[in-house]
Amino acid sequence: MKKTILSTVVSILCLTGLQAQEKHPISIENSTVEWIGEKVTGTHSGFVDLKNAYFLFEENMLVGGAFDIDMNSITCTDIENEEYAAKLVDHLKNDDFFATDKYPTANFKITKVIYDGTSYMVTGDMTIRDITEEITFPARFHSHGRMVHANASLKIDRTKHDIKYGSGSFFDDLGDKMIYNEFTLKIQLESYK
Repeated sequence: MKKTILSTVVSILCLTGLQAQEKHPISIENSTVEWIGEKVTGTHSGFVDLKNAYFLFEENMLVGGAFDIDMNSITCTDIENEEYAAKLVDHLKNDDFFATDKYPTANFKITKVIYDGTSYMVTGDMTIRDITEEITFPARFHSHGRMVHANASLKIDRTKHDIKYGSGSFFDDLGDKMIYNEFTLKIQLESYK
């Protein structure tokens, strides 16, 4: 009997905790994800589209969230010549990089949020090419009424996701053709709570 009562109390507490979390969609139209890749001779940049994005709040505090990235939506914005820009995008989509025909979606899921009263430290699982790696990065959140804005800049080591093309860690004598292992995602998200 005591076990049954204890089990019931635990179930109620768990359900209460789950009900306290509120899921708020992230506006796909008003959010951006910019990518920046660097090599010895310069940089390239562009954007990718979000889909299925949301935050989880508990008592008005961020506790979780996730978003998917449509890897087939990748664009290049730094090359003015459309033909060259298209060649770079095609290369990024092929097996040397993101293999978007096999892995059309990348994903990030927040697993831990630390708020010290002024700033946030976000930890989560980044999945690219079906390989998941944990990353931690600082993020800024601010709200205006019910609107929430989130900004973060995070570095991702592509070689941990089996993207080794042009990496000096795996190939010798690349010279000025070497591409740095880390690329940057500059994320700006908008949601309502």
